Amino acid sequence: MNAPYLPLFVALPLVAAGVASLVPGRLLHRSLLLLGPVLTGIGGVWLLSLHLTDMPVAVAQVGGFVPGIAIPFVSDTLTAVMLTVTGLTTAVVLTFAMRTGESSLPYFTPLALILTGGVNGALLTGDLFNLFVFVEVMLLPSYALLAMTGTWRRLGVGRLFLTVNLVTSAIFLIGIGLLYAAAGAVNTAALAGVAGEDPRVALGASVILLALLIKAAAVPVHGWLPRAYPGTSAAIMALFAGLHSKVALYAIYRIYTVVYDATSTYLPILLTIALASILVGSWASFGGDTIRRVLAFQMVAGVGYILLGVALSTAAALAAGLFYMVHHILTVGALILASGAIERTYGSGNLTRLANLLRRERGLAWIFGLALLSLVGFPPSSGFWGKVSLVMAATQSDAVVATVVIAVIIGASIISLLALQHLWREVFWGPPMELYRPADPLIHEGDPNRPVHLPEWVRIPRGDLVPAATMLGLSLAMFLAAGPLFDIAGEAIAGILDPTAYIEAVFP
Repeated sequence: MNAPYLPLFVALPLVAAGVASLVPGRLLHRSLLLLGPVLTGIGGVWLLSLHLTDMPVAVAQVGGFVPGIAIPFVSDTLTAVMLTVTGLTTAVVLTFAMRTGESSLPYFTPLALILTGGVNGALLTGDLFNLFVFVEVMLLPSYALLAMTGTWRRLGVGRLFLTVNLVTSAIFLIGIGLLYAAAGAVNTAALAGVAGEDPRVALGASVILLALLIKAAAVPVHGWLPRAYPGTSAAIMALFAGLHSKVALYAIYRIYTVVYDATSTYLPILLTIALASILVGSWASFGGDTIRRVLAFQMVAGVGYILLGVALSTAAALAAGLFYMVHHILTVGALILASGAIERTYGSGNLTRLANLLRRERGLAWIFGLALLSLVGFPPSSGFWGKVSLVMAATQSDAVVATVVIAVIIGASIISLLALQHLWREVFWGPPMELYRPADPLIHEGDPNRPVHLPEWVRIPRGDLVPAATMLGLSLAMFLAAGPLFDIAGEAIAGILDPTAYIEAVFP
């Protein structure tokens, strides 16, 4: 079970970031930018095959110190799934950043690689204090990436993003301090089941969960995400959507099932938060004035669906929540990248400035239409299986809880259908567009803020749609391979519901 190669998931992106900072060269930077996340994805697939066959848990005690003192890097099926999905998603998103030219910005490559290293460390660490450290490693380059890309509005929302995360990090650190004072340890394996026995440990863990809920943008602490994310570029928003909130949700899954031993202490609160997030995110989608703002509210709703897995706290619910998390990363990523392609060609993502793209952009319309259907939960899409599995898991709960959960899922899906139908009507139907804001300043005829006549020949380059199509293709593949994928999700959840193998690997 000893796996000394696990620290390479963090070390290689950080070393590559250092090389990119010191050595110039566009080809080198592009190679490093893609190589880091691609290797993460390949490594995740390899670890996943290892965990499903020979080695349920792999551990590296960094520095060779004894367990309990060394910094543990631990990989199980859940970790491997997240490494695979986040690595491949990051690679696709950074490919789009190359298309838009953002990857050529000073220090973009090292910042993106540091972010990759931080995400990998947060997924692999078996220590809650080092989870805090790696989350901060994720956030530091994120501040810079948000400030350097997007419109001028990014400067204002950057302050909001910075303030929220600094306050949240302080709450996170307070929770770790309380936990260590009560239990004398912050090693996840050492804390297994302790919160269910000691209310002081439960208090410290609940403060940590509060910080993670804020970072995940769950209702009622969600308002910062729809304001901050649309202010940056589409590539960075897609990167944050697939990494930041999902790492927080991954941590919630692991902490609640292992530290609390999936007890029911906070389940009514978590259930309320999950259902409120679903309803508020779905309803607020009506208020979005741009494509990416609508998608930001759909991200809030997605957080609620994923949290349902923990709130229902059964093996079936947790597996359904994990499946939905992967679906949401891919589907929302496809929509954000597709909206970025629209903005790049037509100069705006505002619903009132776009129309009739169904006639002009058939490939875009297919990508957008299928991805929107997936968000609502229609077949053939991964969202269909995600919502069906959550409904089936809810039927195993108390009759009242099951009725409420199923009613909320159906009602929110109808609300989302209407809200996303409004987005589709504004962007893809209506009279032909006559004016647009081209990306090329030479076409503006002197005033870059003044729209100009839209020529018939203007189309989104096919290369700009490839990243979105790739994400959508992976999402559709989940629909076809739902059986094996649910088996993998079940194995991942079994490993955290019964952490015996995890504990024995960390403390042999």
